[in-house]
Amino acid sequence: MNSEHRQREYGLRFDWGLPGAEAITTDVDVAVVVDVLSFTTTLSVAADAGIEVFPYSWYDESAFEYSRDVDAVLAVRRSVATDGQISLSPKSIRESESPGRLVLPSPNGSTIAFALAAVAPICVGASLRNASAVADWIVHQLGSRSRVAIVASGEKWPGGELRPAVEDLWGAGAVVAALIAAGWGGSVSPEARMAADAWVAVSGSYEERLRECASGRELVALGFPHDVAIASELDDSDTVPVLEDRVFRGQRTGRRLNKLRAQR
Repeated sequence: MNSEHRQREYGLRFDWGLPGAEAITTDVDVAVVVDVLSFTTTLSVAADAGIEVFPYSWYDESAFEYSRDVDAVLAVRRSVATDGQISLSPKSIRESESPGRLVLPSPNGSTIAFALAAVAPICVGASLRNASAVADWIVHQLGSRSRVAIVASGEKWPGGELRPAVEDLWGAGAVVAALIAAGWGGSVSPEARMAADAWVAVSGSYEERLRECASGRELVALGFPHDVAIASELDDSDTVPVLEDRVFRGQRTGRRLNKLRAQR
């Protein structure tokens, strides 16, 4: 790999997908995974409910074995979930009895988090719902000069190639902007600045943009408009899912959510 692609000259870095995560998480203090539609949004809803979440790569037989090994409920595929079953849909978390522990597979954000558990010192999950909370947590827990790698998960084309998903660019940009607003003062890579610029460009109409982007339209067409709506709950959560020992546990920042909403 070209060493320049690792962005090691910068304290705040940004890239896409698992290869990008592997490139930019070298020597950082924290990796931030962003998968707005829907892994990290669902993760934030689960963390709000006090659920411990185990990321996992695939929904297959090995996922059943893994869920047994960690004594957790396995989320089912969103397309086959029935009433009371938890899936990758954040609405399913809110409408089901909360388990104490949940294995939540996805081919994008969860896969990246599962891989980073073995290499990153700390990994957190960020979405539009908790972007400011994540930024505050990083600044206050790790310092205003901590080294941060933000990974937009993206989606996959049918052949398995990365499809950059604009909603993850916006989510990553929201975290970058919130970090700077919270007092993070290190050097920012051009890639990370680009993400922040993209968020600023849509922040006045992000709910409409989220519904109209390709991933949003896909979920609406599949019958999950509520998942897009939940993903649009900007800064409604003060919980930061922190990955420790391969499980995400929520840490509350104590941010005043009513103040956040008033500033929208």
